[in-house]
Amino acid sequence: MGTSVAAKAKAVLLLSGGLDSAVAGALARSRGITLIALSFDYGQRHKLELSRARAQARALGIRRHVVLRLPLDGIASGALVDGSRVNRGGVKKGRPSTYVSFRNGVFLALAASLAEAEGARQIWGGWCGADFGGYPDCRADFFEAMNRAIRLGSWAGRSGRAVRIVAPLARLSKAATLRLGLKLGVDFGKTWTCYAPRRGRPCGACDACLGRQAGFKAAHLNDALGN
Repeated sequence: MGTSVAAKAKAVLLLSGGLDSAVAGALARSRGITLIALSFDYGQRHKLELSRARAQARALGIRRHVVLRLPLDGIASGALVDGSRVNRGGVKKGRPSTYVSFRNGVFLALAASLAEAEGARQIWGGWCGADFGGYPDCRADFFEAMNRAIRLGSWAGRSGRAVRIVAPLARLSKAATLRLGLKLGVDFGKTWTCYAPRRGRPCGACDACLGRQAGFKAAHLNDALGN
């Protein structure tokens, strides 16, 4: 998936509140892209990410930030929406407890709708290579299939103005993503990663926290969250 774009292009940024989407947004902005941010209140247990998403949107100078209420907790499975136990102590083989059934498929369909309505030609997100193993909806073949569906299922796509998904961090390690974000001026203290926060602080033991810790350590950086 290429990331080169014409100057003054417009894109929808899927802004989760996490560090990866913050870096993706900063990279898009550095390339002169006008961004429309899209976040979801989908019934997730860690609502802190939405306040961080709003902070990131402000930091990126995004004028339009859409936050959609999308009650996936009423239909989907996964510890983030159904109250089941979040994995702790390191990533294990098999399906992660935090995989929410087809979440990225749902998010991308809505992002494509917004992009077509706004005349945007791209959807940017912070999907990273570290997530490929346990999350099938973070893989390149999935994005290519979604690109084809968006092209075939939209008026813009059928008219030769297809919306495409851009995953600029797909081949980067967490450490490389952090170094890129630092170069772009991302304030990682305004991001959120933890799946099971305690009194507004990262738990330090869930898979997301451990991955963040490992990334900061490998990048030789201190985490402003003290995770």
